[in-house]
Amino acid sequence: MAYSGRFTPTNPQKYIGDHRNIIYRSSWEARVMHKLDLADWCISWASEELAIPYLSPIDSRLHRYFPDFLVKYKDKTGKVKTMMIEIKPKKQTGPPQPKKRITKQYITEVATWGVNQAKWKAAEEYCMDRGWEFRVITEDHLGL
Repeated sequence: MAYSGRFTPTNPQKYIGDHRNIIYRSSWEARVMHKLDLADWCISWASEELAIPYLSPIDSRLHRYFPDFLVKYKDKTGKVKTMMIEIKPKKQTGPPQPKKRITKQYITEVATWGVNQAKWKAAEEYCMDRGWEFRVITEDHLGL
């Protein structure tokens, strides 16, 4: 599977937005799209169709965060729920380990962690206000 590309759903009626323009930016996102498209428990889904404002710790300015997925689904009891999902490598879901030398890579990792924290805090608050769930999924959740 390609690392990025266009996803063509088998069940376009389940997609919220333009089902002819669904873009995945990683093979992990493509894998989740395929699962959501075919899963009986998934009522509807969207990919990067929602913008959430957040304050960046890098430049102290307002930016827009587009979560990877918004999913409406039936849980095991049959209750309809909504979940916002972000897919990230496990190494980006925690603070970077301090290094003996401050390298450009380490500075990038610290900045990425800070921005991710700001995005996820905004997403959690957005979801809490609506009674939704927010989850960050890593390769561990995808069985990789």
